[in-house]
Amino acid sequence: MIELKLRTTSHTQFLEITSLVQTEINRAGIKAGSATVFVPHTTAGIMIQENADPDVMRDMEYALEKMIPWKDHNYRHGEGNTAAHVKAACLGSSAHVFIEDGQIQFGTWQGIYLCEFDGPRSRNVWVKLQKD
Repeated sequence: MIELKLRTTSHTQFLEITSLVQTEINRAGIKAGSATVFVPHTTAGIMIQENADPDVMRDMEYALEKMIPWKDHNYRHGEGNTAAHVKAACLGSSAHVFIEDGQIQFGTWQGIYLCEFDGPRSRNVWVKLQKD
């Protein structure tokens, strides 16, 4: 297992990590197989999403905040970050991608993102590579 140590810089942030995962695939010399990308935090997630137009990530942040607002008087969790937990649960904590010819296999505009909902923080992302 490979551990990536990352630092987020804002409360909500979508940090594209595709190139970091691809670098680890290259280092391992894997030509065919798969990679699982996992975040071991309950207020952050992993998602595959469009990486061509930055407006998609801005719209994603806007939509998530509208659906799951940071402040709500009905939240009971004492730490005050209930919205971060809910957003992370909605997006999930992992993504699984295929590797062929040494490259992550994506649709045209896809990338892997670490999704921060309670930052800024230091975060770990675990990558597990599997050869065919």
